Amino acid sequence: MDAPSNPNVSTPPDPTTTVKDAHMYEAYVVDTAAGALVGLVALLSVLKTASWQRRTASAAPDLRGLQQVPAFLPLNPQEDKHFVTYVVCAFALKAVQLLHQLMVQLSVDVFFIDWEKPRTAASRTAAGAAHQKRDLLPVSIWRTYFVANEWNELQTVRKIRPTFQILAVLFFLKALGFWEYTVREPWPPSECPQQEGPPSYSPTVRFGLAATLWLGIGLVQVIFTVFYEICVEDKIRHFVDLCSMSNISVLLLAQRCFGYYIHGRSVHGHADTNMEEMNNNLRREAESLCGQRGLLPSTEIQTFQVALSTRLRSQYDRIRESFATRYGPARLTDPGSVSRWEQNIRAYHAMNFFLASIIDHVHPDMDYYVRDKLALERIMGVEFLEPIEKSIFYNDKAHSFSDALFYGHESTLLSFDAFFFCVVDLACRNFVLAGLLTYVQQTIFRKIRSFFGRKNLIYKSQLDARFLK
Repeated sequence: MDAPSNPNVSTPPDPTTTVKDAHMYEAYVVDTAAGALVGLVALLSVLKTASWQRRTASAAPDLRGLQQVPAFLPLNPQEDKHFVTYVVCAFALKAVQLLHQLMVQLSVDVFFIDWEKPRTAASRTAAGAAHQKRDLLPVSIWRTYFVANEWNELQTVRKIRPTFQILAVLFFLKALGFWEYTVREPWPPSECPQQEGPPSYSPTVRFGLAATLWLGIGLVQVIFTVFYEICVEDKIRHFVDLCSMSNISVLLLAQRCFGYYIHGRSVHGHADTNMEEMNNNLRREAESLCGQRGLLPSTEIQTFQVALSTRLRSQYDRIRESFATRYGPARLTDPGSVSRWEQNIRAYHAMNFFLASIIDHVHPDMDYYVRDKLALERIMGVEFLEPIEKSIFYNDKAHSFSDALFYGHESTLLSFDAFFFCVVDLACRNFVLAGLLTYVQQTIFRKIRSFFGRKNLIYKSQLDARFLK
């Protein structure tokens, strides 16, 4: 006979219901966090789009074609297939970002403004020693080529050592046995019971471990580079010093109406000097016996972000149109090539004179003024003011012109390498093969950046390819 049920005694909860409620709560938390982050990213994207529109002097983007795309996150940690899909999608988007930055860097307008003026030298005439005439010595082009070669070498410099990065990650994963923590079993493979086939790995844990090691080691390298630049050598700051010693300024236009300016005008007036005069100039500068290197009087700021007015950019384009299309030196034996070469020389001098006169405030209708960026502008990387009548030069102590180099996009390169390494490993289940293919990928991108960056430098600056490394 069955015992009667007691209504005062509560029945124990169903374990299945408890687990289901826990999963529903986790899904609610994930959905809430994702919604907040998506809203924040959408707001930031709108601000970035508005800044891009102003920098490129383009029309407002058409947003009528945008549609809402639903996004779902995995609710169950065991759904590794969905997680791998999200990783591949994130990798594809990161690849698009990298390719876009690469295309921008390979199309940067570069011009080296030479401030050197011809110097006079006395020469005796045939009539006798009493008669002398003053000859103008030509300005040497070697200083420009020297600065251009240094810029060309900086194009692929990074804050980390990519080869060391790969070897360090493989050392932790393989030599120290960190890969053992990616198996599904709670014990090391050495103590795992006998089973048929290879051990079962968790793609989620495998990705998390590899990405954490990659980004962690990369962060350590970046921190080491910061201290190294402070104590030993800073190639970016040394390039600015080289421009000052060479009496060469550099204008970089990453977008149509936005770019960077390095003021390298020598405080000594001339840079074509002998060793004795150069040492005297350095000594006078060290003892504060001459002016400061800054663009404005009594200032030391030499690097600026520039927002150009459309009038100035239009005049710049008109002079650029007179450049003959070429990527290499013309053969001087061809009469047509000689005339094209002479045309390029005249256009080069015209551009040099025009940009130098802009810096010297010669053209009132294309003038500029210097100001500091607001704190919010620096944080968000945008400009709130639009250069309508005058161009704007923003003081830039952080040397943001490195954004035209690999050096200024280390975070993008580092995260792309991490995604590439992890995606290859998820596909092949082999960390060593992933490291090898990552090295090949890095080499290919570096070669592409170096080859086409050099071509762009030759074409935009109108320098002879035979004298660029």
